[in-house]
Amino acid sequence: MTIQWFPGHMAKARREVEEKLKLVDFVMELVDARAPLSSQNPMLQQVLQQKSKMVVLMKKDLADARQTEKWIAHLREKKIPAIAVDVNNKADIKNVIQMAKELGQSKMDKLLKKGIKPRAARAMIVGIPNVGKSTLINRLANKKIAKTGDRPGITKQQLWIKVKKDFELLDTPGILWPKFEEEAVGYRLAAIGTIKDQLLSLQDITAFVINYMQVHYPVQLEDRYEIDRNMNDMLEIFNAIGKQRGALLSGGDINFDKVAEIVLRDLRTGRLGNITLEAPQEA
Repeated sequence: MTIQWFPGHMAKARREVEEKLKLVDFVMELVDARAPLSSQNPMLQQVLQQKSKMVVLMKKDLADARQTEKWIAHLREKKIPAIAVDVNNKADIKNVIQMAKELGQSKMDKLLKKGIKPRAARAMIVGIPNVGKSTLINRLANKKIAKTGDRPGITKQQLWIKVKKDFELLDTPGILWPKFEEEAVGYRLAAIGTIKDQLLSLQDITAFVINYMQVHYPVQLEDRYEIDRNMNDMLEIFNAIGKQRGALLSGGDINFDKVAEIVLRDLRTGRLGNITLEAPQEA
């Protein structure tokens, strides 16, 4: 599967990120806790170069908590401050602010040593589409500033936001990269809703999710759809889910597109349980 999706506003956004990077002290990079590596933009890593950054693992309430802990430990081993967040948890929001303050403090200390009056630290917030960036910004600012939605590509321009007196945040549009070199990366991002559903085969994405869950989350798959964990024929599995969930065509045949929609909706809303689609050891 080759997914190529690089709208014009994303190409423009990359150029603007490069131009504005010199205005900030550090970067706040948002990734999806269900796919922390796949949701890191490799093109963006090149742009950010040596700029200090912190990583925020978003949607931790939908991810496997054990794997989230492993990912945070993995990032910290690389000397990258990392934190997992549920945007509806006030304590998590406070922890993000505290980590950002600490990261920006070194820059403020340098200004002070030079005899320059310290100012609010400046950060750039970056991430791929639909990672929850706009929602986090609104929580950090404690008011509605950024537009939010359940589809990728809401933010189209850069915007400065003040977070109390702690730091200033430069919002940027979500940026995908032109081509996914690894097929599994595309599948993971499609499964969690980063890529618009119209651009790919939902049945292929669903088959990928089911295969992964059979290995790593067989009990949750059984509990939700009442299918035998030993089933290995995807047609048989689709048929079983379709019958269990009533995804039928007028003649009584299974509606495979409907089955795919059901499974992906269950994954994205947490009805399949807390699932992470990649582990640090797989990186």
